[in-house]
Amino acid sequence: MNVNNICCIGAGYVGGPTMAVIALKCPDIKVTVVDVNQQRIDAWNDEDLDQLPIYEPGLKKVIAEVRGENLFFSTDVNKAINESQMIFMAVNTPTKTDGEGKGFAADLTFVEKCARQIAEVSTSDKIVIEKSTLPVRTAEKIKEVLSSNAKGVHFEVLSNPEFLAEGTAIQDLFKSDRVLVGGDDTESGKAAVAALVSIYSNWIPKEKILTTNVWSSELSKLASNAMLAQRISSINSLSALCEETGADIEEVSKAIGMDSRIGSKFLKVSVGFGGSCFQKDILNLVYLCKHFGLDEVGEYWHQVVKINDYQKNRFAKKIISGLDGTVSKKKVTLLGWAFKKDTNDSRESAAIYVADVLLKEGAELHIFDPMVKEARIHQDLTTLWEARNDSQQKIKSKLKCCVVHQDHKTALENSFIAAILTEWDEFKSYDWDAITHKMKHPAKVFDGRNILNNTMNYRIGKP
Repeated sequence: MNVNNICCIGAGYVGGPTMAVIALKCPDIKVTVVDVNQQRIDAWNDEDLDQLPIYEPGLKKVIAEVRGENLFFSTDVNKAINESQMIFMAVNTPTKTDGEGKGFAADLTFVEKCARQIAEVSTSDKIVIEKSTLPVRTAEKIKEVLSSNAKGVHFEVLSNPEFLAEGTAIQDLFKSDRVLVGGDDTESGKAAVAALVSIYSNWIPKEKILTTNVWSSELSKLASNAMLAQRISSINSLSALCEETGADIEEVSKAIGMDSRIGSKFLKVSVGFGGSCFQKDILNLVYLCKHFGLDEVGEYWHQVVKINDYQKNRFAKKIISGLDGTVSKKKVTLLGWAFKKDTNDSRESAAIYVADVLLKEGAELHIFDPMVKEARIHQDLTTLWEARNDSQQKIKSKLKCCVVHQDHKTALENSFIAAILTEWDEFKSYDWDAITHKMKHPAKVFDGRNILNNTMNYRIGKP
């Protein structure tokens, strides 16, 4: 099939950047990104590129080159579906909050709704591509929905998981370690795979494009994120032991990483991993294992998440003990809210959970992040508390103790403690001598990312 019109349903962190790069590298293909969220689409279409809904280094430049040429953003989902030959599904798949699999399984509500809409609207054959992270065998369910609603239209379902790291997503798209395409071993399935491979071949070397069956592709995504998160939890668990024994976690990490069989990546100690994928994908993997009676396997992977929760809670308790066991009515400053530097994504950020512990203990929180806005910070906390069934009155009361600043100086002035929760480069360039002089004495800095090259107060895994 010669593809010249692509539709992507979902204008979020995956859909927006991915489609922008496809449009850039494939100028003969019309790419339309659709979403029911009018505000988000308006932001993608804003003439001021600083208003894009997603911050990624390099994204503005790509959007400037292709938007209005062969890349379009729209809320007219039906039109885009009907006109396209290939449809990417990049919708949200959060962890279920109720029903079977609550707290572990992926909620496929948006995926199913998306598939039904595609089937109802389509008047010609389509290649439908899973771009969202999905459980193994989801393609089977998508096929069932498509076939039960189709009117003589043939659909081929492929799995093409994303392996992007936020903060480097554009570079990851330009120079991918691998592109994975899973499809059926039928003539039409092979043709659909070949059509997608031909698109990526415009800039990705053929040897880096891996074709598999659908199920291998789906599981590979979950397994990749689980393995990466496992390394983070492993080094974080050792940081607690280092603090008790006098070992230095950075020296231990370097020694481990010099082993060519292990390597040094993802052995950087921190307050804990965050983001939309790691925890969600591991919990999904745990659910799948237990669903198939593999309880021991499921518990093995569940420990990765448990250690991550332990690390976040341990850091919060270090702050409390650093103030003689109480933070009640004391100003505590959190530097960083995004789950990592060079992104404005704060989903599952360690900062959310550290803040929750401190607010529960009565702290007066003051927060500064160079990219995350106040509305997002308050929404993150509200979502957490609503999930715990806190009353709206209680939520409003806690939010009053959570002040978001536009600059770091006002956030830090007269603070008892500064806690670094995101490894933003600008935090390293601050004049910390001047900052601590304006904090309450004795000023204390708790470095949750080990980015400051000094011995002041607490650094994770340091003697």
